[in-house]
Parts: sequence; structure tokens; C-alpha cells
Amino acid sequence: MTDPRRTTPAGRPRARALGIPLDGETGDSNAITDVPGVLVGYTTLIEGSGPLIVGGGPIRTGVTAILPRGRDGAARAVHAGSFSLNGNGELTGTLWIEETGRCSGPITITNTHSCGVARDATIRWMAANVPGFTNGEKMQWALPVAGETYDGYLNDINGFHVSAEHVCQAIDAARDGPLEEGSVGGGTGMICYEFKGGSGTASRVVTYDGRPYTVGAFVQSNFGLRHELVVAGVPVGRHLRNGTLPYSGGSSIIAVIATDAPLLPHQLKRLARRIALGVARAGTVSHNGSGDIFLAFTTANEAAIAATDGLQDASFVPEDQIDPLFTAVVQAIDEAILNSLITNEAMIGRDERRVEALPHDELRAILQRYGRFEPD
Repeated sequence: MTDPRRTTPAGRPRARALGIPLDGETGDSNAITDVPGVLVGYTTLIEGSGPLIVGGGPIRTGVTAILPRGRDGAARAVHAGSFSLNGNGELTGTLWIEETGRCSGPITITNTHSCGVARDATIRWMAANVPGFTNGEKMQWALPVAGETYDGYLNDINGFHVSAEHVCQAIDAARDGPLEEGSVGGGTGMICYEFKGGSGTASRVVTYDGRPYTVGAFVQSNFGLRHELVVAGVPVGRHLRNGTLPYSGGSSIIAVIATDAPLLPHQLKRLARRIALGVARAGTVSHNGSGDIFLAFTTANEAAIAATDGLQDASFVPEDQIDPLFTAVVQAIDEAILNSLITNEAMIGRDERRVEALPHDELRAILQRYGRFEPD
């Protein structure tokens, strides 16, 4: 039986299968879905080949949906915090998160020119699937979170191939357990450190006051230049110069942290800031053209956040005990980025543009040369 911490459901090796030294204890699936109640779904669109015909393809794109409280809890808010390391991108709903420390509904990630479609389609899905959303007397409203990164190097991004139906399909497909990674969902057409990037996930387990809590990470990686790439502290990108791209390194990363640890909104904002440290471990400087935007939420304190009257009690980890959660965020984000690269394979997109996958054998050899390889 395969170990989902090391291998995707389709059998692709993850970072832990390549002997990369990684710190911390993972959850059962080493995924954001290790946080109880969190579901993830994909719609992946891969069609056509050859020269770009705007509106006709080739298509290399998709949608990712993250449901903090599952489909049945889509209308129930979670406490949340956000942070923008570099703002050349979009993550909708963050003004309301900043104002109230909460968000509700599915979180979606797609390509830059489909972000509005994803946001609006999420509201359409909620109107159709959340009981009482429109009851004839009182109109409910939503400000869902939708993020984007740019896939125009490989995809017919101006063909607007992501539809509202595709967004709803991703939400309806959301599940728990082990997840596919790489060129799936919103990550389908993405590039990271001039290798094929995309969707990646990981998790860590932290014990506080005798109880285990999970910190799960999900990234849509689409950032960085080849020479910047660092793996386990090793400057891998300097040694892998074949197949570099005529590429500015702008692009973006959207990263989401989920946890069941009881935290207040300002503490979640602190976790969102630490995502930047996890991203930096892989070597990027957060380029001027990069949209590096992060979200953290907790599924804890559900009764308190749902209440509409009376004084409420919410539990939280004391500030001077929060460092293990910071550590978990950094470790999980770093591994999620590596998984988005390592689970991938080369892709040919519009105009026969080819993006290579991070080569496993060469990676292992470089890590061995630097004494940073841990064989089974």
C-alpha cells in the first residue's frame, strides 16, 4: 500500500519520496485536507495543441476550490487573516477579512483573467446550494475569496475558457483525503522557477496543551527564476540550467493555510505573514511583478463565530505559545511548493512552448553532493 505522504493518488512521487530532508510531523495525507472538515476540488482543462488561436486554444488552465467547512458548511464563516507580500495580483474578499476577521464560502484559485468568473460563480453556487440563501424575504449576500496566478505562457488566457460551470464543478468535486498535485486545477498552466509548477499541498501536526492540532498548506506556485531555486538549503537552481525560459520571474503565488488550532483573527494574520518565510525558503525574492498573496483560516470556535447576539467565548492559543504554529506554517508551505514541482511532468502549451519538469535524478545527485540527501 502506498504512503500518501510520499505519493499522490495517481502514483506520482512527492518530495518525501526523493530523499529530501524535511522537518516536522505530517498529517495522515500530508495535505491541507488533514484539517478536519476541509475539502479540496479541481477542474482541469487541457485541450488542443499548436499555434495560439485566441478563443480556440491551446487550453492549459483550470480551477481549484477549497471548502473550509465542507459543502454543508459553506455558509458558516471561519475566522481568517490575510497578508500581501507583493500585491501584483488579486485575492478577492480580503477587505472584508481585514475588517471583520472572517470569511465564508468556498475559496477558489484560477488564472488571472478568470478570477472574476470564479468569484461570481462561487456566489451562484452558494445561491443554488445553501439553504435559505435566497428565501424570498431576505436576500443573503457573499464576498467570497478568489485568487489568481498568470498562466498565459502556456494557456490561451485571453480565450476565457474557464466558465461558471467549471467553477461549480470544482466545488462539487471537493473531497478530503490525499490530493493530486502538480498540473491540476488552477495550477494546470503554471510555472515555478522555470520548471512546471502548479498545485501543491502539505501539513504539519502541532501539539498544544496535550492536544494535537493540524496546520495544512495549499499553494498555487507560479513564481521565481531558475537560478534562485533552493531545495533543503541547497542552491539547486544554479546547477540546473538546461531548459531555462525567456521568462521575467514575475508571475505569482497564492498560498492558503488552514488549521483547527483555536486562533483569533489577528493571530491568523500573523500566520499568513509567516507564509512568506516558507515561500522564501525556496529562494525567491518576491519580484516586482509577482502577486504573492496569502490567507490563513481556522475551523475552530465555530459556535462563537456563528452567534448573532449575546456575549460569546472563544478559545485561543496564547501569543507566547504560538511559535510552534509559525514553524508549522513555514515547514508546510516549503514542502507544498516542493510537491508542486516534484509531482509534475513536462508540459507543452500554446505555440509549442515546452516547460520542463524538475528532474528527479539530477535533484537527488545535487543534494547528495551537498550532503543533504536522506535515502530510505
